[in-house]
Amino acid sequence: MEKKKKLSFPTAFTVLFIVLFLAAALTHFINAGSYAKLQYNADDKIFVETHPDGSTEELKATQATLDKLGIKNDIKKFTDGSINKPIAIPGTYEKVEANPQGVKEVILAPMAGIADSIDIILFVFIIGGVVGVINYTGSIKSGIAALSRATKGHEYILIVFVTALISLGGTTFGMAEETIAFYPIIIPIFLAAGYDAMVGIAAIYLGSCIGTMFSTVNPFCTVIASNAAGISFTEGMNFRLVGLVLGTIIVIAYIIRYASKIKKDPTQSLIYDIKAHIEAKYADEEGTDAAPLTLRGKLILILFFLTFVVMIWGVSTQEWWFSEMTALFLISGIIIGFISGIGEKIFVDQFIAGAADLMSVALIIGVARSINIILENGLISDTILYGMSNAVAGMSPSIFVILMMFVFIILGFFISSSSGLAVLSIPIMAPLADSVGVPRDVIISCYMYGLGLISFITPTGLILASLSMVDVTYDKWLKFVMPLLGIITVFALGLLLVEVNFF
Repeated sequence: MEKKKKLSFPTAFTVLFIVLFLAAALTHFINAGSYAKLQYNADDKIFVETHPDGSTEELKATQATLDKLGIKNDIKKFTDGSINKPIAIPGTYEKVEANPQGVKEVILAPMAGIADSIDIILFVFIIGGVVGVINYTGSIKSGIAALSRATKGHEYILIVFVTALISLGGTTFGMAEETIAFYPIIIPIFLAAGYDAMVGIAAIYLGSCIGTMFSTVNPFCTVIASNAAGISFTEGMNFRLVGLVLGTIIVIAYIIRYASKIKKDPTQSLIYDIKAHIEAKYADEEGTDAAPLTLRGKLILILFFLTFVVMIWGVSTQEWWFSEMTALFLISGIIIGFISGIGEKIFVDQFIAGAADLMSVALIIGVARSINIILENGLISDTILYGMSNAVAGMSPSIFVILMMFVFIILGFFISSSSGLAVLSIPIMAPLADSVGVPRDVIISCYMYGLGLISFITPTGLILASLSMVDVTYDKWLKFVMPLLGIITVFALGLLLVEVNFF
């Protein structure tokens, strides 16, 4: 008698394509619409207003123009480049001709998504290549063995260190996509410490989520959103600092609680059924029987670590983005290959093999972007924003901030880019705050908290790409993270209510 196949949760690709089809279906049922957008043309020193029908109009780049349009921003924010993306103009929403996305558009969307994400995808491939070379040298295996011996009996220190460090990166410069580079290195360390891969994923991914959720000086979130609201990014900073510290502590405590449980009894692991598969995948990196760490191995690991330091410095102070980061890792990989002495042919073979290991991750990033493209081309993103803004207008301050956070959770699903959501929604939502007596910096907090919360689970974000790095399915992640998501949601709402009622 043939044994029935056990049903399993679909892969990341299947989940993304289901969401893609649903997004396309929404374009058939939600009215198309658009706000007028305003952008500063630095070459001609004028404003260009793009109307919902696509026509454009040139306006004088003066404070009077902004005041007339109901945009409460300082003209200097545009002229100095602080606001460099088209900004939505309040009160200009209009229905436009529908552009429903059909079968052809859905088929073409993943290609467009991959093309639109090519900078991130190339970054992923180069990282994979560099890691492949380092793995071949055995330096990682020896380094992990040494680290395991050093933290024996106090392995929880690894969780505290990794989560806190990435949270710091998230709050300062929005570390998100960059964390993809950490998985091949961090996961084997946690496995060697007696934990499962879920602990490593949580330390990296949740560290990034909680850091960006409580952004302090993050230029891609706090600064852009505050500029769009016409306020200084320092307003509301104290509450975000409190949220950052307490939120990071909550996340660390949650991860340690789970880690301690599965360390005592590995069968309690949510991914125990694939334990052997994951350990086999990292067999080349994990193990305490590794050779002693040689001087050459130490130089390779130090150089690799310094690559991350330089990356963080470049992104946070030199306005680097993926082109510069990719070039940095490529140069680092070549130098590591030279130091290792493995020869040109072996270097190229291992580099290509390492890049190939991350092919699925790269494709997932592209398909995730295709969902946003479908919504944008279907002209329903602005309609969703318009409906949400009308729903929260005229409420009491406490109810307003609560609903506003959930509005941003919903908007964050459809528009996962922090800067994109800020320039589209904040000019619309900030005046609503004025009408109910809520300070504009509280709206910035609602925006960050909502976007941060949905990033814990949204398939249109980075989570599926992160899970694919370690071959963990989405349902396992949801089972792990949903209780924490509930805790952080209550915590964020509490902060908002305290801020709006007592300060």
